[in-house]
Amino acid sequence: MGVHAVVFDVGNVLYHWEPRFLYERLIKDDRALDAFLRDVVTHEWHFQHDAGRPFAETSAELIAEYPQHADLIALWGPRFADSVRGMVEGMAEIIRSLDARSVPLFAITNFSGEFWPPFREREAAIFDRFKDIVVSGDEKLVKPDPAIYHLALDRFGLTPPQAIFIDDRLENVQGAEAVGMKGHLFTDAAELRADLERLHLL
Repeated sequence: MGVHAVVFDVGNVLYHWEPRFLYERLIKDDRALDAFLRDVVTHEWHFQHDAGRPFAETSAELIAEYPQHADLIALWGPRFADSVRGMVEGMAEIIRSLDARSVPLFAITNFSGEFWPPFREREAAIFDRFKDIVVSGDEKLVKPDPAIYHLALDRFGLTPPQAIFIDDRLENVQGAEAVGMKGHLFTDAAELRADLERLHLL
């Protein structure tokens, strides 16, 4: 059997995610906002949460380094959902269409194990259609480590050739392909739909 299951990334494939979405509400000066995101709450700092480190630890370390920004740093955890702004255009329709055709849906996401449950609950109308979701922060494994793909495939009950993996980051797609999955580098819903149609999944 060829590809018959679809495995999604979440951030910037299904949902728009960017720290700026939260902090532009809190820092009104554009230059100060740019500096804060460049130097303080960076993607590299946040990646520790995806890898399984608790926010209590990472925030304490960052506040010790930037005490003048203590209040803003402390908001990252409780207001993380504000950094996620709606579904990527066209993706809700693709999810509903695949589900209507009984195509098994899964996800592998680099996401904090602390921040995931409230977001998952908020977006239950979409994620209830998924059979299973592997969250990096829970497993303490992150894409593109081959181990997270192997763990996910085993949990999903799939062999690599049975699954297409969709991610917006090239290194994560290459990681999936290296273990034998079909990869799709996500740019927009139209290109993804065309690829899924070629595979007779839509």
